[in-house]
Amino acid sequence: MAKNPITSPLADADRDAVGAILQATLVDLVDLSLIGKQAHWNVIGKNFRSVHLQLDELVVLARNAADQVAERAAALGVTPNGTAKTVAASSGVSEIETGWLKEEQVVTSITASLASLISRMRSRIDETDKPDLVTQDLLIGITQELEQAHWMWQAQAA
Repeated sequence: MAKNPITSPLADADRDAVGAILQATLVDLVDLSLIGKQAHWNVIGKNFRSVHLQLDELVVLARNAADQVAERAAALGVTPNGTAKTVAASSGVSEIETGWLKEEQVVTSITASLASLISRMRSRIDETDKPDLVTQDLLIGITQELEQAHWMWQAQAA
């Protein structure tokens, strides 16, 4: 096997642990962006436009966060894997139904997906406390954005 061309400032064990956390985060964020687009294309109902646009905002958030996470992994010498096959096999984000979706279904589904993802993100923040504060800081920032989005999705249903 060829020597890793990217060196890490972390010890090997810390790099591997943080790399696994970043990989898990990456697949969740890629999946969230795909689910957001799926819902975006299929949402219907009286509040179609606002939900349709809010889904685009969620997709942008998820894609930008996924890029930051993947680039952090690469900076640590860990190759990120965001392929469809990997995402499908390892994402923790719940699937969304296919076909036309009433806006209430979309709001409920996205709100639940965000709540679950935020819970996993908070665990990942805890897990990066010792091995890598820089990654922890990145995860904190992303979680803050996800929590803001979660609030806004909850407000749709209130």
